[in-house]
Formats: sequence, structure tokens, C-alpha cells
Amino acid sequence: MATWILIGLIVIVGLMVVSAIGIYNGLVNRRVRTENAWSQIDVQLKRRYDLIPNLVETVKGYAAHERQTLENVIQARNMAVSAKTVAEHAQAENLLTGALKSLFAVSEAYPDLKANVNFRALQEELTATENRIGFARQHYNDTAAQYNAALQRFPGNLVAGMFGFQPADYFQLDAGEAEAVRRAPQVKF
Repeated sequence: MATWILIGLIVIVGLMVVSAIGIYNGLVNRRVRTENAWSQIDVQLKRRYDLIPNLVETVKGYAAHERQTLENVIQARNMAVSAKTVAEHAQAENLLTGALKSLFAVSEAYPDLKANVNFRALQEELTATENRIGFARQHYNDTAAQYNAALQRFPGNLVAGMFGFQPADYFQLDAGEAEAVRRAPQVKF
């Protein structure tokens, strides 16, 4: 009788170990997918950062007295390039987006600049890159949500706690930009 109890305990402990290994490996896979999703954002951001100096140089030739706007774009780009964490990247990207909006607003005042082939090509490339960044952000946030949910569900939360898994940050809009996006646009004729 004692041997059956011992065999039963060994089987139960063995099943718990196998289950813990499976949960651990699942969490590792989700963390790696989340890191990969972030690297996809990073690739698109790098592409964006590479386009911005060319765009600024093109604008400089036409709008030399718009120095402050150009400096703001370069400063925002440098902040974004040096960001380390997801939260720092999100904050820097929000500043860069605002600076680029100002730059494109400046271009409206210069018809020759708007007609410039290089400027238009760079603007179109930057727009396409912005779209890619948007899709990459969405994919990253979806992947981070799946990973974070796995960390919180039982029994994954036990394994995550034992091995020090940390939740992933989301790539979010800042409060002002989020509010602007939520408001309905006003159309005036």
C-alpha cells in the first residue's frame, strides 16, 4: 500500500514538473514574440529616423528662416534615437510626430517646396513608414497583451513569479495626443 502511495506521489510531482516546464516554455515563447514585435517597431523607427535628416535638408533650402521648426525636428529625432525603453520611445515618438506636423505645416507656406520632387518623394516615403509604424505598434501591443495575460493567468502567474518574468510595457499615445485622437474631427466650410 505504501508503495502505491509513493508511486502516486511521484506521478503527481512528475506531472507538476512537466506542467511547470510547459508553462515556463510558453512564457518564454510569448516573451520572445513580444521582443520580436518590438524589434519590428525598431526597424521602422530606424527607417523613419534615416528619412528625417534628408527631409530637413530639403526644407532648409527653401525655408531657411524656419530654423526653430527644423531644430525642433532634429532635437525630437535625436531624443527618439537615444530612447531606451518602450515608455521613452513612446514619449519621444509623440514629440517627433508633433515636430514633423509642424514641419509639414511650414511646407504649406512654400509652394516651390511642396512641388519639389525630392520633398514629395521623402514626404510619401515618410507617410508610408508612418503607416508601417502604426501596424507594427498594433502588432506589438497585441503581442504584449497576450504575453501579459499569460503572466497573470493561473498557473502561469506562479511560474512567472518563480522565474522573474516581467510584464511588457505597451506602446501608447501620450495623454494629449490620445485625447485629440478620440475627439471627432470638426469639418468647416
